[in-house]
Amino acid sequence: MEGHHKSIAINRKARFNYEINETYECGIELLGTEIKSFRDGKISFPDAWAQVVHGEVWLNQLTIAENPFSSLFNHDPNRKKRLLLHKQEIKRIRRKVEDKGYTLIPLSFYFKNGRVKVELAVCTGKKLVDKRADIRERDVKRDIAREFRLKGRY
Repeated sequence: MEGHHKSIAINRKARFNYEINETYECGIELLGTEIKSFRDGKISFPDAWAQVVHGEVWLNQLTIAENPFSSLFNHDPNRKKRLLLHKQEIKRIRRKVEDKGYTLIPLSFYFKNGRVKVELAVCTGKKLVDKRADIRERDVKRDIAREFRLKGRY
């Protein structure tokens, strides 16, 4: 049975800028004040990325706002966060990332059974031509939906 999911934040630009090859669900090692900020949804990760260092996966450039109610024991908003994965998954990810052009991008953050989870993707960057094709395809789908809506009225 799957646990209850409550979305915290979604990186919509990642699906536009990158071609997603594989996704992994992983935990994230957080401090107490960081959890409070996650519950309030005060995170920012437009340029976040992950890397494998010495058999561990670290998330970089994830900004978690400081909690105003815990001034003395607050966390560093820009510290690196360790992602929790199985060793076999880390090995598989490391082999992929060592190939040319692959990178690790967080797609979304959510709560699952009261714990913060990260949807991490192994991606390759899209070229400008691919991005234009996606925009064109999205516009065509929007036009078709509009036509169906208008024909349904009459």
